[in-house]
Amino acid sequence: MFLGLEEMKYFKLRYTLVVGVIVLVAYVAFMLSGLANGLAQGVRQGVDQWEATSIILSGDANKSLNASSLVMDDLTHVKAQNVEPLGQYAGALNKVGKNKEADKINISLFGVAENSSIKPKLVEGRYFENAGEIIIPQNLVDKGIKLGDAVKIGKLDKELKVVGITKQNSFSIVPLIYTSLDQWQELKFSKIIEGAQAPINGIVVRKTPTNKIKLETTDDHLVKYGIEEFIQKLPGYSEQNLTLNAMIYFLFVITAAIIGIFIYVMTLQKTSLFGVMKAQGISNGYIIKSIIAQTFILGVIGVLIGVILTLLTNLVLPSAIPFELDSTNLLVYSIVLIIVAVLGGVFSIRTVTHVDPMKAIGG
Repeated sequence: MFLGLEEMKYFKLRYTLVVGVIVLVAYVAFMLSGLANGLAQGVRQGVDQWEATSIILSGDANKSLNASSLVMDDLTHVKAQNVEPLGQYAGALNKVGKNKEADKINISLFGVAENSSIKPKLVEGRYFENAGEIIIPQNLVDKGIKLGDAVKIGKLDKELKVVGITKQNSFSIVPLIYTSLDQWQELKFSKIIEGAQAPINGIVVRKTPTNKIKLETTDDHLVKYGIEEFIQKLPGYSEQNLTLNAMIYFLFVITAAIIGIFIYVMTLQKTSLFGVMKAQGISNGYIIKSIIAQTFILGVIGVLIGVILTLLTNLVLPSAIPFELDSTNLLVYSIVLIIVAVLGGVFSIRTVTHVDPMKAIGG
């Protein structure tokens, strides 16, 4: 290690360039990781907030909440604890008085029972109690909608009043609003249907594990899914995760190749030096340890600077960009980048072991 450190001090510019390459690759990998995690959270945040074990959908819905069609009477066929009916609507919201197309904000809306246990916690205001009342997430407040505002959603002529605000919440990457089942029906079907045949999209189950939920039906129109299985089927969720993670994994391979090429070229330039060292009795093992120590130090410095740059970037990114760093992912990717940097240095070991001292010093 002493030899490697001394060489790095002597050839500062050369090794600064190597560190610069590792910094750039690490920075891109960490930023992609943050974007992948931010997008994933934007899609699934509203479902995670339920803290549910399972969801019941209609058998022909292909695990899609929006395509699922159930009725309130189906609740009596689900034997489990804490069973909650759920309606879903996707549309656009306009603040009353702002009717331009550009002022519309895409939203998701969940209709739940007024005493439902899957309602999000409020940070301001109160829950909906009367017709025409909704609660909105902080990410809609950031877009200019405030407590007490009147808004319009979709084609419904009636104005809806914002009576409560929750923490940031989203579903399918757009802000998630909650309201009563009656108000959801009016939005989606332009009328309120009461009784056992009142429509809903799904039934959320908390506390009871999926394998212990009993569906007492004479046909297979009800199907139960574990909550993670349901999330994996949310539109675009798996595809975007696979795409962004594949880009990160390719970056790891590219890092190993770049570091390997840099170290290999620098090793070739030092063939004469290694020949002299071998002629003086310095073993291959000592030289190899020096190269590995060098690449390890370069990797640690490069990754550390990449982490700092990523954290600083996170502070100035606008809230509209779905960016969320996961400390576990950051740690794992840092370790992987350092390992692939060391592996890149290992490529040049064969060159060192084949250096002939006599040829190297021109004997």
